[in-house]
Amino acid sequence: MKRVLAKMATVSAAALTMTLIPLAGTSYAAGCYGAGCDNLGPVSQSCDGDAVTKATAYADGSLKAELRWSPACQAAWVRVTDPSGPNAWWPKYGYIEKWSGHGSGFLRSLQVTFPDPGSDWSNMLGGSSYYYRVCIKDSGTNHVDCSTFW
Repeated sequence: MKRVLAKMATVSAAALTMTLIPLAGTSYAAGCYGAGCDNLGPVSQSCDGDAVTKATAYADGSLKAELRWSPACQAAWVRVTDPSGPNAWWPKYGYIEKWSGHGSGFLRSLQVTFPDPGSDWSNMLGGSSYYYRVCIKDSGTNHVDCSTFW
């Protein structure tokens, strides 16, 4: 009887261990979906893994703002890149806009400051039934460059 109980305990312990240790290459589910992703981070919610660039805005020859979209999360964000560092004394921002229509019905925006140099990203805005675009704003001149709507 002791041998049977010992074997059962060993099998139970092995099964428990296997459920607690993820296998290599295991993908984890996204932490949010659609409008539930609003103002959450794409990396912290595991939405960055399947993201694709849907539109891009450029300014000052080297600044880039990309509209990133995660099909799994049904959410978008702006990723900004400045490869050469600042070329002005005032900050520049990348931001994403969420619209209910194509150029009408503005709903919300989120922004991120361009790094000095490097890349950074905003939090997300979610929902597949909306229109999105990304823009670059020069806070010194108020000049704005935007991508097309997607």
